[in-house]
Amino acid sequence: MANKAILCVDDEPMVLTALRDQIGHRFGDAYRYELAEGVDEAWETIEELDREGVEIAVIISDWLMPGIKGDEFLLEVYLRFPQIVNIMLTGHADKVAIERARRYANLHAYIPKPWERDTIIAAIESGLEKARQHPANEAAGISQRQNDE
Repeated sequence: MANKAILCVDDEPMVLTALRDQIGHRFGDAYRYELAEGVDEAWETIEELDREGVEIAVIISDWLMPGIKGDEFLLEVYLRFPQIVNIMLTGHADKVAIERARRYANLHAYIPKPWERDTIIAAIESGLEKARQHPANEAAGISQRQNDE
């Protein structure tokens, strides 16, 4: 099983299924695809993957969800896991929330709903490259390559 994951967070199951299908079609077995119907489930998944030693490379989060807005969630993620690349996917976010996420949560991309498959895939691909270049991930990659040799 892959030791890297892409986490999708949305309160609409149809959106999560569409994301999983599109992402899985492009990236195959290279990543685990985790789905969370809301922030509470997302935190459970993040903590479980962390305990298992699975690196979350990218989180794709809706903005408008019950309880907490996506920009606030992504800020919390960034404070705890700065190496995770954040993407916000929504039809409702305002410019202030997007700017706040860019400035304080290291938002990599904002993609409006409905999204184009090529747009989300391009954002994920560039996000994965950014994740690979994060100092914490580069160091882990060097130790992993040394262990493989």
